[in-house]
Amino acid sequence: MTALLKSLFAALLVTAGTSAFAQTATDSNGLSVGTPAQPAPYVKDTYGDWQLRCLDTGAETDPCQLYQLLMDADGNQVAEVSIFSLPAGGRAALGANIVAPLETLLTQGIVISVGESEPRRFTFTFCNPGGCVARVGFTQEEVDQFKSGSVAKVTLVPLSNPNAPVVLDMSLAGFTAGVDAIPPAPAANN
Repeated sequence: MTALLKSLFAALLVTAGTSAFAQTATDSNGLSVGTPAQPAPYVKDTYGDWQLRCLDTGAETDPCQLYQLLMDADGNQVAEVSIFSLPAGGRAALGANIVAPLETLLTQGIVISVGESEPRRFTFTFCNPGGCVARVGFTQEEVDQFKSGSVAKVTLVPLSNPNAPVVLDMSLAGFTAGVDAIPPAPAANN
């Protein structure tokens, strides 16, 4: 008898838990209404030619990145730049994901220069169906060059025509205010 009571009690707990869950995840017709699978992205603000894009996580401070879509001379969308904060204390002051088209010559990387500064070459990290990504870190000196400049040159080399590099203008209008608006990164876990 005790085993039977234990089984009935366990069945009652399972059933009670299921109906409580079903009430929160279904509508009055018994259909699932779902819940957000991922945080919702939104544009928090615009700074010159940069957008501050964030994810609504429900936390006190949402994670955000400074974003710009780079176009070629004909107005075609070519690359994307997303700049994000990093924990203090590292060699890089800011991080960035730069997404280039799949038909980019990966061995040439991405070259970025501001004004008369020495151009810097960054390697690609991986490719996916959306493009090839270079995950880069900018030193404080490079960030200061961006802040004092008006345009950075971003150079990609097409796989189909390696002798004709594509040079894109990355506007720096609004860069300083946009960077200042990026929430600080959480401290690194050591």
